Amino acid sequence: MLPITLVAAKDTASENEAPLRIAVASNFAPTLKQLLARFNSNQKQFLSPILIAASSGTLFLQIEHGATFDVFLSADSERPQLLSTSGLAVSGSLQTYAFGQLALWSAKGNIDSDLLVALNNNKHRLAIANPRIAPYGKAAKQVLENLQRWDDYKDRLIQGINIGQTFQQTRSQAVNLGIVSNSQLVLNNFNGVLIPSHLHQPIKQQLVILKHSKKIAQAKRFVTLLMSKQAQQFITESGYASSNEINANE
Repeated sequence: MLPITLVAAKDTASENEAPLRIAVASNFAPTLKQLLARFNSNQKQFLSPILIAASSGTLFLQIEHGATFDVFLSADSERPQLLSTSGLAVSGSLQTYAFGQLALWSAKGNIDSDLLVALNNNKHRLAIANPRIAPYGKAAKQVLENLQRWDDYKDRLIQGINIGQTFQQTRSQAVNLGIVSNSQLVLNNFNGVLIPSHLHQPIKQQLVILKHSKKIAQAKRFVTLLMSKQAQQFITESGYASSNEINANE
């Protein structure tokens, strides 16, 4: 593994007296924990941050109401962009750190490797995240619409408040089949049917550094790590799409 070159951390009390508080979308929190354990285990670049995981919508509302986070890692692009335009984010800090991927999965056993066949064979309920509030749910609805299966499923959907809840509903076998995040399957060594990215708009996950942070320099070092070639490769290996894959489908 190639070493990561980062700006050296300042040895000052103001920089190191407290860890970063990172508000992170639930779907990315497990991947971020593993990434930090691999690339910042010695804490030389920055102290191990405190991760506050929740739905992007919940975190966004907390930020608007003055929550003391330093960095926001959303599951979408809309909310970080709103923070940028409203002056709540550091200018120029908006970046895309991951592209989400969907997968069709059942905890009850193998399903057909052909996505359309698997959906047609399922006569029970289907779990997806709520399309109105969850980026992964919005993408799941687009998949069903593009496959002309939305009308068939719209009255037998189990909608989670976020993709994490959808995964748990499917994993518990409360629902026979679910459209989940591929990263959740990779993390747990489960096999599902990867849904082609061209069937939905890109799930562009973006971040911003928050303007009221007192640890801007430390936050920038964290973002430098996250956007490094090695970290981005790790994110792709963790079940997210690469930017090359997304660009090829656009």
